[in-house]
Amino acid sequence: MGKKRIVTTGGAEADKPKSASASSKKRIDSGILHVQSTYNNTKLMLTDKAGNALMWGSSGGAGFRGAKKGTPFAAAKVGETLALKAQALGLKEVDVVVKGVGSGRESAIRGFISKGVAISSIKDRTPVPFNGPQPKKPRRV
Repeated sequence: MGKKRIVTTGGAEADKPKSASASSKKRIDSGILHVQSTYNNTKLMLTDKAGNALMWGSSGGAGFRGAKKGTPFAAAKVGETLALKAQALGLKEVDVVVKGVGSGRESAIRGFISKGVAISSIKDRTPVPFNGPQPKKPRRV
């Protein structure tokens, strides 16, 4: 009584788990790593040469909370995890674009290259005001 069980053996292919590199179809060998570092957080985004986003990570997404998100240690951990994901796509070298004045700028890059990805150039694109705030107007009485 009840339902009949049908047992199928798929062979060796059914037993193997799919890895990240086997399931991803997009293979890239060079890209751009955008690092945005503020006092409160560090965000990294990996794009292809055309600027299309492939993957990203941040200190908050890595499990750090509060003031620990802005630390160089948190930025290095994000760089390492993003580099491991990038190696699954076959990434060999990156150009780095840095924005912001936070403490995680350099350590995020160091964490990224610690996993074997080569860096071809580093550009600092931190926005700098060139005329500053306007002075107050004279008081009219």
